[in-house]
Amino acid sequence: MPKFYARRRLSTLAALTCLIASAALFDGPSASAALPTPVSASTARSYLSQLTVAAENRTGYSRDLFPTWITISGACNTREWILKRDGTNVTTDSSCYPTSGSWYSPYDGATWTSPTDVDIDHLVPLAEAWDSGASRWTTSQRQAFANDVTRPQLLAVTDNVNQAKGDQDPATWVPSRSAYVCTYVRAWVQVKYYYDLSVDSAEKSALQGYLAGC
Repeated sequence: MPKFYARRRLSTLAALTCLIASAALFDGPSASAALPTPVSASTARSYLSQLTVAAENRTGYSRDLFPTWITISGACNTREWILKRDGTNVTTDSSCYPTSGSWYSPYDGATWTSPTDVDIDHLVPLAEAWDSGASRWTTSQRQAFANDVTRPQLLAVTDNVNQAKGDQDPATWVPSRSAYVCTYVRAWVQVKYYYDLSVDSAEKSALQGYLAGC
């Protein structure tokens, strides 16, 4: 079990687990919901200094070990909830599938009017999480991570941009839209810190470099 679950965030994890199990804490996708703002650059630098540096190990990884998407509210699963949150003037049918709206992708600055052009990105990819400590988690803990709508871990972005990113960390990939890079790395460090995930040496060096310019 990661130190996170035994040390830093036990009570919060319990609340998140309840959310995953019942979906009762949400009244429904709300137009007032917004992508969580990541911690400040100074806080991210402090968090980064506390992360364990370790080599990555992908032995045994399968995406199926991170169940997605789960019901968040009513008929809405995680993907649909994020599409509602991150979109503009989004309307949905009775099954919560978007029938109209637009989505601005902060990674590349593109705007889309079809939900099929939009992916929900795991900012810290599932494979990266596995490499960094999630291999020791239970399935329910990995499910909570894969469907975390509370931290800046899930966001709607251009589909082919998300696919090009794949499972890369900031040592090899950051958004092409330079105005978003600082936000991206701050969010990356926040998520890794919250879940007590490690960083490899190249990843930490890249994060330090980006954060120094934030």
